[in-house]
Amino acid sequence: MASLERDIVFSALTRPQMFAGVSYSFFVLNLVITTEMFLITKSYWAIVTAVMLHAFGYMMCMREPRWLDLWIQRVSRCPRVPNFSHWRCNSYSP
Repeated sequence: MASLERDIVFSALTRPQMFAGVSYSFFVLNLVITTEMFLITKSYWAIVTAVMLHAFGYMMCMREPRWLDLWIQRVSRCPRVPNFSHWRCNSYSP
């Protein structure tokens, strides 16, 4: 039996939409955060924040391009339980 081969077209079609090395959803989030920082501080140092956030997103997207979407799903579907501080995890036993 022949071994499986990795096809670059399959990899490209299953990746999310990317812009400048980060997923589009992270790019929009970065844009919103940077714009809000600029409007609040009225300083061009917000551009430095944008570059730092983009570098963070780029490093995270290198390993898993959908990390932001996966994190949002986890936070929305698995909220903290009341005894999280005791067990340091979502445990439903007393």
